[in-house]
Amino acid sequence: MLYSELADTFDKLESTGGRLEMTAIMAEFFRGVDRKELRDIVYLSQGKLHPDFYPQELGMADRLVLKTIAITVGMPEAKVEDLWTKIGDPGEVAEQLIGKKKQMTLFSEDLTLERVVKGLTAIENAEGKDSQDKKMKQLANMLHDAGPVEARYLCRIVTGRMRVGAGTMTILDALAEAFATKEDRPVIERAFNVTCDIGLVAETIAEGGMDAIRAIGVQIGSPVKVMLAERLPSISEVVAKMGGRCAMEYKYDGIRVQAHIGKDGVKLFSRRLEDLTSNFPDIAQSLRTRCNSEEAIIEGECVAIHPETGFMLPFQNVTHRRKKHGMDDAVRDVPVRIFMFDILYADGKDMTNMSYPERRKALEENFSIGGMVQMTTMKVVESPEEGEEFFASAIASRCEGIMAKSLAPESIYRAGSRGFLWIKYKKDYQQALTDSFDLVVVGAFYGMGKRAGRYGALLMAAFDPESGMFETVCKLGTGFDDAFLAAMPDLLDDGLSETKPSSVQAEMVPDVWFEPTVVLEVVAAEITLSPIHTAAWGVIKEEAGLGIRFPRFTGRVRDDKSPEQATTVEEIVSMYGMQSHDSDGLSDGSE
Repeated sequence: MLYSELADTFDKLESTGGRLEMTAIMAEFFRGVDRKELRDIVYLSQGKLHPDFYPQELGMADRLVLKTIAITVGMPEAKVEDLWTKIGDPGEVAEQLIGKKKQMTLFSEDLTLERVVKGLTAIENAEGKDSQDKKMKQLANMLHDAGPVEARYLCRIVTGRMRVGAGTMTILDALAEAFATKEDRPVIERAFNVTCDIGLVAETIAEGGMDAIRAIGVQIGSPVKVMLAERLPSISEVVAKMGGRCAMEYKYDGIRVQAHIGKDGVKLFSRRLEDLTSNFPDIAQSLRTRCNSEEAIIEGECVAIHPETGFMLPFQNVTHRRKKHGMDDAVRDVPVRIFMFDILYADGKDMTNMSYPERRKALEENFSIGGMVQMTTMKVVESPEEGEEFFASAIASRCEGIMAKSLAPESIYRAGSRGFLWIKYKKDYQQALTDSFDLVVVGAFYGMGKRAGRYGALLMAAFDPESGMFETVCKLGTGFDDAFLAAMPDLLDDGLSETKPSSVQAEMVPDVWFEPTVVLEVVAAEITLSPIHTAAWGVIKEEAGLGIRFPRFTGRVRDDKSPEQATTVEEIVSMYGMQSHDSDGLSDGSE
């Protein structure tokens, strides 16, 4: 397959605004390609060579790519950088200059998909003191034989700026349309949720159909998308929703991890699929030592512990373990325990279809509890009064609140799903607005006064899994200290976009747009109907969405969450319903 066929498809996707049209384009393309190449095609459509949890990245800096372009086209590097300053996208720079070069090029070889994958793999694996030269040589070889559109996407892939709008949900839709039916879509999504490998799912359905998809199960080394909880405004409603009887567990203030304990070692994954093993080497070792099975996958919360009193410490303490340097000191200075709450797999058995009581029993049986490895505190409650008492004990133990879990036979582990089999209730819920929001930055406004010349406020969005869109909910301008304001460009500017990203739905227009990449934790006074914000547009009232009033940044950057793991539009609708509404007044959500 020629790489130009794939690049032309990327160009069509980038020029298309609607998800249905994008799905149709991808489905038609998938049906026509060699099925053995489909895995690579799907990865490349997201600007990658591997699944999300693969640790290596291509990672060529803009200036290294610009230097390569200059060498390829025989132009002074300064002139290439001048063009980049005007355009802002190395891919478009390559497209323009390669287009001019092609008119003079007499000798070139066909650039195949196989050759591109090999070249990108060599770039990814380049190491040592001459690694930059190796990367430049590989990219230059491909650019020499690339057409303008091919060059655009080669440079975007190596710099991590693919941005054709090919989100995971759209790809899953396209796979269902190409190789199955709309009714099969939930089964295909489950296969992705238990493997987090979109390339594997694509290859499997193309070669083996739905029978092969149904056979995909949990496996060591491939993280499972985490199950999520709903929320309710009171303990009495929680217990009632659970049928009057449920399990309650302490909700700890730490980092949620999924541990894959294998014969050759342990891998710890964050909910964003990052490998956290090097951040918690002591936890990994303790889990391996205390696991009674050869292989297991468990979930737990890593919580910082005071070295002298043994008390649990707030979340910001355990974040010291996220540092890239000085881990020996961090391990010594910030003791951590893991409080396990679920088991998904053990010695060849997929446990996600077992009920919660069965999984809890299996978790206890598969580990020798002690030291750094503990179980979450759990109690079966049979009345609101018992629930209130348990909640009070959780708060007294310095926890965030409680997780209520169904004891019913159907209380399976629903990977990647949110529902009322699990319900969270936090101490924050006793205030005016329940819970904080994890929102995605999609734009910025330049400041005034002391903030003149830099970003002063941000346009924030929630995620709608149904549409794959990020829909705005507020303009955020408070809670920023001087250090955060100064750090904003470094945090955000890699995602700068010349125009509104195709995955963003917004009426409010910021000074600059960002691709949805950064997630911030936000608190607010209330959720109101909004004439300008697009979240849940028309759901509560015609010609109105939902906005968040008096939003404030908590200081917490949720780098443990991907944009797709941000607060959903459905959650905001649910939280709006939990409030009391005295009027139908509209707010623009920017107070």
